[in-house]
Amino acid sequence: MKLTGMAVALEEQVSSNACQDMTFEERLGLLVDREMTERTNRQIAIRLRLSKLRQSACIEDVDFRHARSLDRPLLMELSGCAWIGRHDNCLMTGPTGVGKTFLACALANKACREGYKVLYERTSRLLEALAVAHADGTYSRRLAAIARYDLLVLDDWGLAPLTLEQCRDLLEVFEDRYDRRSTLVTSQLPVQDWHKLLPDPTLADAALDRLVHNSHRIELTGDSMRKTRGRSGMAVVQEDGRAHA
Repeated sequence: MKLTGMAVALEEQVSSNACQDMTFEERLGLLVDREMTERTNRQIAIRLRLSKLRQSACIEDVDFRHARSLDRPLLMELSGCAWIGRHDNCLMTGPTGVGKTFLACALANKACREGYKVLYERTSRLLEALAVAHADGTYSRRLAAIARYDLLVLDDWGLAPLTLEQCRDLLEVFEDRYDRRSTLVTSQLPVQDWHKLLPDPTLADAALDRLVHNSHRIELTGDSMRKTRGRSGMAVVQEDGRAHA
């Protein structure tokens, strides 16, 4: 029956004197609780593995001391994941090194723990995969697979202008997810500059309309946290997800 958590808990009860004064119902309740905990932990581990997050990041590890205009109340609100349940989006912008990827992975990690299916993709690699899918006839299946994730993290948006075909691909991704699933995008460019990345104004309007207008925005500023570490020697959490002295 694969009740491994219950089996372990039963062995612990048999070998311990602490449960001798408990009733049968109390001991059975402990066994059931242990089994549910074990199953929940396994499910979280599976969701985290399938999400392919770039960094092992948690909301609990976010450094709020660094001067980067991080809106703490907004981040804490987003960490509750209600926005994913509403199918809202999140747009995170700021210069390189201020921790966008870490924060995005931290929110995605929390979403996994809350029971949501998450997929992390660097924007350039997702577009490359879609181009390959066009060539080998798996494009529709690939789009359908992406659409099933509750949260799609698109990291490093806007590092280079997009081709017309890439613009169409993103429109398909955003159209499938609009008002059904949530998307989190990180970019070095401010949102008002995203339109110029897309070669066709009509496609740009259509794609960004589905992404921007129901979004929460985190706009970071300041120096790279790597530079701060180099000057001060203080321990800070950086984009590579590790604390450095």
